[in-house]
Amino acid sequence: MESYFDKKRDFEAVIFDLDGVIFDSESKVVECWKVIAAKYGIEGIEDACRQCLGLNKDATRQRMKQIFGEDFPYDERKAESSALFHSRYSGGRLPLKPGIEHLLIRLKENGKKIAVASSSRKEYVVGNLTEVGLSGYFDRIICGDMVKNSKPHPEIYLTACDAINVLPEKAYAIEDSFNGIRSAVGAGIKTIMVPDRVQPDREIESLTEVVLDSLENVEEYLSLG
Repeated sequence: MESYFDKKRDFEAVIFDLDGVIFDSESKVVECWKVIAAKYGIEGIEDACRQCLGLNKDATRQRMKQIFGEDFPYDERKAESSALFHSRYSGGRLPLKPGIEHLLIRLKENGKKIAVASSSRKEYVVGNLTEVGLSGYFDRIICGDMVKNSKPHPEIYLTACDAINVLPEKAYAIEDSFNGIRSAVGAGIKTIMVPDRVQPDREIESLTEVVLDSLENVEEYLSLG
């Protein structure tokens, strides 16, 4: 019986989310938020962070205030959390997800276009990719502060496809968050989920083409040889 890993895939590009897909960063963000939460007695911060996965900074601020109340000093607490994050993980110390560089190499060898569609700010995205020597693999990098609408809106993925001149149906997206998957699927892109902090529910399983355990499995699934 033929495995789906044996099927030849027809695609021209792969578009990557960043946090939780390229970088093992989402757990580090939560780690820093938990320090700040302990300092100020904020309860439920881990669940709040989970609800914000895939959102840009404005949507994250809105969600946090919905959770903790309009008087929650989000900007101040976020600034403290970000400062702690950068003190621990800037300068190329943010860990990569296993298999990412080899996957990027194989995509390039197979003539595929590669882009990033991240809800994070351009300065953060480009800075971290540059620090670990991966920025040169990407044909275009589209970030949350370059589009109007946050994931789960499809704008960021449509923008990425347009930037690399590839039709959405000829691209794959690799995502780890529910909001990211909804965004990519809404854009008409075949979507692979590689779970990081959350496992798929029935809705997400129905939206994705496949759920894979690792980026090494993505390489095999896409038949990159």
